[in-house]
Amino acid sequence: MSTRILWADDEIDLLKPHIIFLEKKGYELLPDVSGNEEIDILDKEVVDIIFLDENMPGLSGIETLKHIKTVNPHIPVVMITKSEEEHIMEDAIGSDIADYLIKPVNPSQILLCLKKNINKGEIVTEKNTQAYQQAFRDISFKISESRTLAEWELIYKELVRWELELDKIEDASVGEMLADQKQEANSCFAKFVTSNYEAWLNGRGSEKPLFSHTILKEKLFPDLAEGKSAFLFVIDNLRYDQWKTILPMLNPYYRVDDESLFYSILPTATHYARNAMFAGLMPSEIAKKYPQYWLNENDEGGKNEFEKPLLEEYMKRYGKGGKISYSKILNMDFGKKVLDNLRGMLNNSLNVVVVNFVDMLSHARTDDDIIRELASDEKSYRHVTATWFANSVMLEMVKFLAEKKVPIYITTDHGTIKIDKPIRIIGDKNTNSNLRYKVGRNLDCSSKDVFEVKNPEKIFLPKENLTSSFVFTTGNSFLAYPTNYTYYVNYYKNTFQHGGISMEEMMIPFVKLLPK
Repeated sequence: MSTRILWADDEIDLLKPHIIFLEKKGYELLPDVSGNEEIDILDKEVVDIIFLDENMPGLSGIETLKHIKTVNPHIPVVMITKSEEEHIMEDAIGSDIADYLIKPVNPSQILLCLKKNINKGEIVTEKNTQAYQQAFRDISFKISESRTLAEWELIYKELVRWELELDKIEDASVGEMLADQKQEANSCFAKFVTSNYEAWLNGRGSEKPLFSHTILKEKLFPDLAEGKSAFLFVIDNLRYDQWKTILPMLNPYYRVDDESLFYSILPTATHYARNAMFAGLMPSEIAKKYPQYWLNENDEGGKNEFEKPLLEEYMKRYGKGGKISYSKILNMDFGKKVLDNLRGMLNNSLNVVVVNFVDMLSHARTDDDIIRELASDEKSYRHVTATWFANSVMLEMVKFLAEKKVPIYITTDHGTIKIDKPIRIIGDKNTNSNLRYKVGRNLDCSSKDVFEVKNPEKIFLPKENLTSSFVFTTGNSFLAYPTNYTYYVNYYKNTFQHGGISMEEMMIPFVKLLPK
């Protein structure tokens, strides 16, 4: 079906060469000579785009535009004018035009305008599909040959870049192609991690990543200075791709000074990773040094209730004095209270704000059918995160801090992965409930898609009793008990979970932003 163009210009006869050119390109033209005539045609005909001369006798272009936007607000309108007066441009732009062209226009300008406003989706889909198909083989080669942390970081960033690019198109087949390649990457990444994880933590080998328990010492503490204030935002569950979706909303206020990927420790769960971040210690070290601040899986009480005292002890160990504040935003009302208190918090050396929305979204998606529908896949999961941030109290905080020229840091404790491959496991009644990792006695799992650690102390995890062990899932798998297996699998399949080994869960952002 050809694109129908309604073109109003009191000198329409002079545009006959343009019309013939466009008709040869497959477009259908409905020419007219006045605003009133254009309005009459719109009452009877369906068109895809409107070209509108600004200076016509009778009803002016601006007046015609206002009528069109009242009756047909979704039809793109291109204003064409001889005038370069600023107020005319502002009136047109303020009326939500699609484009603004200054006479004399040539056929190529009109064609470009049409492609941008009508055919953009088709062109973007075609070009991005071709570009990814060309890149597919190169990415696959990199996945099979990657042996270093730097190489894996580049692979993950490239895959995320393609995810964001392919979000713009509607071709499901190329999206499935990318999902399969990402699954292949996660399989190889899991082998890379399981082969090196213990050595990294124990200082063996030629390289090791920045981890949860070292990231603040390396990336935040050196910047803290007496008499100056900084804000650290920890958005629970924020993946690297989600960070990239909220970055454009920060650009008007802040510039990225440093963007790093670091590794969440195992388990990639708040209890372990965020405590390690704020303590500067691995979980078993926290349990030994600060037993009053550590709770094991089966202990009663909140597992992240002592983050502020752990951070205070951490800063003392590294000679970082000054007052700190710690706020955990679990709902909008408390977020507004923190926003109201920002001015007073500028007297602190460091202000930590933990934001729990993405974590709550992940859990709500499991329990709430409406949220399941809103965030049914990776693309919509990113979109819901971006929509939240655009309307969040956190963005209001960012705007205020930018005005006050305060540097901010944004990070997370771990990411999530969409799970769809169940693995049977058997454990005793005290085994924890997380789907991506288990800790307990007598764990029995024969799958090759897990990383089993029989002596947790080797990877600096607390050992609750002599026979305790950890089992971590890899890729997009999850652990399910034989009891009520079918119900359990159907309930949790295609939800976003964390605790195991994947690029999405482990490779997470730490970003330093400076005010513009």
